Amino acid sequence: MLNVLSPDRFVDSAAEAIARGFRRMVSGDPDGQPDWVAQLEQGSDPGYFGPGSATWAVHGSLPTLVGGVRALLMQALHPAALAGVAEHSRYEDDALGRLSGTTQWLTVVTFGDTAQADRECARVRGLHRKVKGTYPGTDGRELPYSASDSDLLRWVHVAFTDSFLATHLVWGTPIPGGADAYVREWAKAGELVGVEDPPRSVAELREQLRGFEPILRGDAASERTVKFIRNPPLPLPARPPYAVLFAGAVATLPADYRAILRLPRVPMRIARPAVAAMLGTMSAVLGRQSPSQRNARRRISTLNAA
Repeated sequence: MLNVLSPDRFVDSAAEAIARGFRRMVSGDPDGQPDWVAQLEQGSDPGYFGPGSATWAVHGSLPTLVGGVRALLMQALHPAALAGVAEHSRYEDDALGRLSGTTQWLTVVTFGDTAQADRECARVRGLHRKVKGTYPGTDGRELPYSASDSDLLRWVHVAFTDSFLATHLVWGTPIPGGADAYVREWAKAGELVGVEDPPRSVAELREQLRGFEPILRGDAASERTVKFIRNPPLPLPARPPYAVLFAGAVATLPADYRAILRLPRVPMRIARPAVAAMLGTMSAVLGRQSPSQRNARRRISTLNAA
């Protein structure tokens, strides 16, 4: 007798294949379950945040996919940050590899125990010490930069914080304690990689972003980077969903940032339902919790039962 899949089983099998492919893409692991994800089940404490925190609510939700693209676009605004990526990153040759490295840091600091988070941040600080060079100033002079510089670290931190918050406020669920709680909690992650006095409220976040306005600019380098972010070398099935993510990221950028990057306006009335529908489909495929979050919950349940 032929073994024919029912329509429901066929859909389930296809969905699981898509889920495995997506996890491979963001984790950099062939099975979508790298060792650092498995290790989140081990540990001696709930970590710096834990269930019920604003950080778990934001980083455990799919709008971070939009926020990640938005953060990359914001990085292209700062000439020193852009020079560091261009000169020391393999993003053009291995964009998914760079994505998996950033994903690892964000996930381990969010869901790991404090020892795991500390080790991961030490790894990142070590990488930062190697990233230094020069970039052209507006007057043509070469200016020095270092990824360990306090101002550059602050820019990266506020750009990520603002992006994850902005996209979650549009497409995410209510944040425990509100937006200020997320900014205040995630300041700890900034401190762990060397940020001095990171913002601890939305008002402070906005103030620190305004402080960078005289530095931000668009040029040939930022134009190349934006072009790459718009059309990265993704597998064909991932390109249409990514185009929706990119549109959502652009829609949430302030108008002055879009103007510097020469990005068109994407009306929110178009982006909001399109991204919501796509994230809803991805949630149905991937499940409500990521493997990282499930492993962290198992660790905490074991600790509570001991």
